[in-house]
Amino acid sequence: MKLDVIKLDGGAAGEVELTDEIFDLEPRADILHRVVRWQRNKAQAGTHKVKTRSEVSYSTKKIYRQKGTGGARHGSRKAPIFRKGGIYKGPTPRSHAHDLPKKVRQLGLKLALSAKAKAGSLVIIENADADGKTKTLASQVKNLGWKRALVIDGAEVNENFARAAANIDGLDVLPSVGANVYDILKRDTLVLTKAGVEALEARLK
Repeated sequence: MKLDVIKLDGGAAGEVELTDEIFDLEPRADILHRVVRWQRNKAQAGTHKVKTRSEVSYSTKKIYRQKGTGGARHGSRKAPIFRKGGIYKGPTPRSHAHDLPKKVRQLGLKLALSAKAKAGSLVIIENADADGKTKTLASQVKNLGWKRALVIDGAEVNENFARAAANIDGLDVLPSVGANVYDILKRDTLVLTKAGVEALEARLK
């Protein structure tokens, strides 16, 4: 498939040929769901923790005599039955990550790119170059109509462009190696540079 290439100032810069095996696949919500779930679970901190009866701070003295009180038999105040006692079978620090085959992850990225292309939300620009000033880039982004956009560049992001984009709300920049399904689907517009297209096609072939 062919797409027009534009410059940041909105001017035309020719056309680019996109690989159909990457940018023209039929949508698969089940694959996208699996990949996003794998990403989010892997990113989850898993630092939740409660204190067990061996960790709460109480005296270990028997709280009252064994017999004659008319009540239940108890020993330590640390027992889970008491207020501020230890928690029974509570959460402990752990990793929430799970395995997902590499081929499924690659297919998920292809499907995310295809979904943006089919929705008409894929924009190709000649290059992501700026003078480092936020005001200039913000004006260009506004004129292009990008509200929530992700820009994916080649192997490295232009330093001046990254600096200019840092303070623009709704504009994020990634190198091609950082391209991922969750970030692509989360934004309304996906912007690829010509170098970014080449890098993604080389990565996904």
